[in-house]
Amino acid sequence: MSNKLNLVLCWHMHQPYYREGLEGRYQLPWVYLHGIKDYDDMADHLENHPGMKAVVNFAPVLLEQLDDYSRQMAAFLDVGEKTSDPLLNLLGEATAIPDNVSERRELIQTCRRAHAPRMIDPYPHYHALLQQFPNTEKDAGQEMLLSYLDEQYFIDLLMWYHLAWCSHRLKQTAEIRYLIEKARRFTSEDRRILLKVMQETLANIIPRYRKLAERGQIEISMTPWGHPIIPLLNDFNNMTETQPDAPMPEHSHYPGGEERSRWHLLHGIQQFERFFGFKPQGIWLSEGGVSDDAVELLDDLDIQWTASGEAVWHHSCLTSACNPDEMACRKALFIPYRLNDKKTLLYFRDDGLSDLIGFEYSKWHADDAVADFMGHLERIAGSLGDDASKHVVSVILDGENAWEYYPNNGHHFLSALYQAISQSEVIQSTTFAKAHAGTRRGALTHLVPGSWVYGSFSTWIGSTDKNHAWDLLADAKTAFDASIGTLKKKEAEKAMRLLAICEGSDWFWWFGDYNPSDSVNDFDRLFRSQLKTLYCQLGLTPPASLDTPISSGGGHMENAGTMRRN
Repeated sequence: MSNKLNLVLCWHMHQPYYREGLEGRYQLPWVYLHGIKDYDDMADHLENHPGMKAVVNFAPVLLEQLDDYSRQMAAFLDVGEKTSDPLLNLLGEATAIPDNVSERRELIQTCRRAHAPRMIDPYPHYHALLQQFPNTEKDAGQEMLLSYLDEQYFIDLLMWYHLAWCSHRLKQTAEIRYLIEKARRFTSEDRRILLKVMQETLANIIPRYRKLAERGQIEISMTPWGHPIIPLLNDFNNMTETQPDAPMPEHSHYPGGEERSRWHLLHGIQQFERFFGFKPQGIWLSEGGVSDDAVELLDDLDIQWTASGEAVWHHSCLTSACNPDEMACRKALFIPYRLNDKKTLLYFRDDGLSDLIGFEYSKWHADDAVADFMGHLERIAGSLGDDASKHVVSVILDGENAWEYYPNNGHHFLSALYQAISQSEVIQSTTFAKAHAGTRRGALTHLVPGSWVYGSFSTWIGSTDKNHAWDLLADAKTAFDASIGTLKKKEAEKAMRLLAICEGSDWFWWFGDYNPSDSVNDFDRLFRSQLKTLYCQLGLTPPASLDTPISSGGGHMENAGTMRRN
């Protein structure tokens, strides 16, 4: 009988809803850009290593947008119908290159939104195009140059931006190699070649992961539909146990929050089944945000497992009087737990190992990084001795945001890592659903509410800007409750989806002076726009308070603020 230590690698795939309203323009291009880069490469690695098992977690709101992009791009390629994404329309000639100086400057800034050392500097032509405008400061010379540039400059810049965002797999294809080698003076036909490759890639993402699941190589799990923080929707008081001195929103609670939580879970399952053909066995609650009441909701829906961060495990074990010796050596971290009589099992992330992949190994040679990671796992297995197979190490992190900091989109690291795990005599990869059978189980009497970030909800609530955003949302929910009964069924359903979009966690993530101003401004503007659209859908005049920015940012967070280190 094998005594290998179980390892679950769980990749969380998530982008918030970027469309303005339900049918407006996409305000940010991150869904399709991560689609052609990260979601494509992550599937490719699994396809190339059939012995490697993993969990892939999708937010349903991301699945819907991936599907929408692939359909819109197909319609553009087939009949020339414009898409809802302004950047794609520029790339595909559906929209003319602007001749307005301010719009040209904005386009250049858009096309430099990538990690330069890995995605811009390796391509001399791309780098040279952006070197013409090394900063965003307005001066007379820059203004004149912007007005004199011909369209070809912007065509080449658009092409290079999208080529840089192509996955490692795509960069090995004949079409993308040809475009990279051509390098300049791209034609209409070149633009169409790139768009066709992008569309086919996006259209195949969901079917590829479904196929991986059907052959038993991966488990696909989900988050609630719009990626809300379920414990905070349920009860603002879920923040107080780990943030006792933090200010709370002026509203004492989010109106009808538990009903909204259930809606996100049920609608998420419905959409998940539409794309994958089966009900998920596990749910990674948005941001690993858990609480007693959140687990009760999962248990009511017969969900087998959920997971959170190491700090939540530590806090909960202390209150539940877990074995202090096993806590001290972290042996107790590597087992699933039951909360009282609930059937839903709780797994907890190894923060250190997860952060090594998310933040550190991008700076290492791939072979050294893999040797280090496997060394950590082997030492854990050695410390567990004959009980290694009864334990599971959970490594959980974003499946999209780390790789632009690695050479070649993490290709060498992930290839070597999957190979090493597949061939290991000490470690075996598995999924949470499959790990249930043979592992020890612990018991908790209380789950201290918190998330995978610091074991609290401080990233989303408890500061001036974040609390103000919650109050604006609670005001909108109050207006929603008062008006929804006056709407016809179809209009009410639209209002329900708009509300769900406004309840997403990402708005609150970005508010705060520690985040980069550009990202804060983007999400601030879109959040307020979505709230205004919701009011209009309800037949109400949006309050004047939504005309004032919530947060301005100004900090310089690691990895552009898209991930947090524990």
